[in-house]
Amino acid sequence: MDKQRLPTLIEVLARRTQAPVDLYSFYIYMRDQQRSVDYLDCFLDISQHLALCRLYVRELRRSVLVATPDDLTHGMQDSGLPRSRSRLSGNELITEMGNFNEPEDPHVSPWLRSNSRQEEKRVRDGKQHEEAYDDLEDRRHDAMSDYSDTGYDYKQNRNSYLSDGNLAGESPNHTINRRDIRASAERILYAYLIQGSEREIALPPHITRGIATAIEVDGRDDPEVFDEARDYIFQAMEREAFPGFLRSKALGNLVPLSAVLRLLVGLLALLGGLWTGFSLVFLDFSRVTRVWVLLPFFVGTYCCLAYQYELDAILAMLGVSESTFCSFLRIKEPYVRSLLFKRALWVLFLALLLAGILTALFAAVPSIRL
Repeated sequence: MDKQRLPTLIEVLARRTQAPVDLYSFYIYMRDQQRSVDYLDCFLDISQHLALCRLYVRELRRSVLVATPDDLTHGMQDSGLPRSRSRLSGNELITEMGNFNEPEDPHVSPWLRSNSRQEEKRVRDGKQHEEAYDDLEDRRHDAMSDYSDTGYDYKQNRNSYLSDGNLAGESPNHTINRRDIRASAERILYAYLIQGSEREIALPPHITRGIATAIEVDGRDDPEVFDEARDYIFQAMEREAFPGFLRSKALGNLVPLSAVLRLLVGLLALLGGLWTGFSLVFLDFSRVTRVWVLLPFFVGTYCCLAYQYELDAILAMLGVSESTFCSFLRIKEPYVRSLLFKRALWVLFLALLLAGILTALFAAVPSIRL
């Protein structure tokens, strides 16, 4: 059943909406108009980290349930946990990212923290992963890489989530291991939260300090580390960016540059209409001939109103919206399509009314030849 209302930010981020109020359009808006796409990127990366943790813990549980007692005993003696890797299904990861607003499994973070403490003990004892924790600069360089040692592609999964949500070319051998979880947490820290990082975002100091301490000092990489930052970013986007996005995409269908160009065309058309109207009056043309000034006046009022409302009425009635300059997409969200259609009718009515009034003035006045 179609929702007879505008979408919420949660629905947009969870990919429950369609163009032009979908996640892809919101990403373009944050990049081109709000100039704060790093906040959305950070939020999506945190959601992806949460999805990875959920899948990893889910598969660990499954491996415990299906393991034989001998295998389980051998695995616990060897590594403290079953030595299984969870297979990464791209579409499953996309689904988990869409469930970011659902209550978190209370066992995910404790399980990961427990596993992290066991790994730290093995590192201190020198039994495994001798180079698991290098110095800060080396870890920062590794975390900023797009690929982990197992070939997990962060950008590919995020871009797929922004578009159609299907991962082309999934490898059946691609798996998630604990190094992926650690690399994901460090990548978020060093990409967005460390002072002087390439894509640093402005967060309260106590949030960034808490995350840095949890990851670098305590060795944590569970989802609870980023809960406060994720909530802060969500509230900031909901308060500062999302209302403008709805005004731009649900109440209009033009980007600012296109609207400004229409304003220039409209002003030129109005100037041309006025020049033509006065010329016809002072050259003693008949009233029937002077009615033709309706054309430039209509073009002028139509374009000026398109700038005022950021809405091209003809495009809206055709079910088209502009995503970037001269790049268009179909309007698929039913409520937005009906809303834009009604606003398009209103804009057309105003354009015809104003053009008619101006035309009547120049057609009704008596002419005189100078």
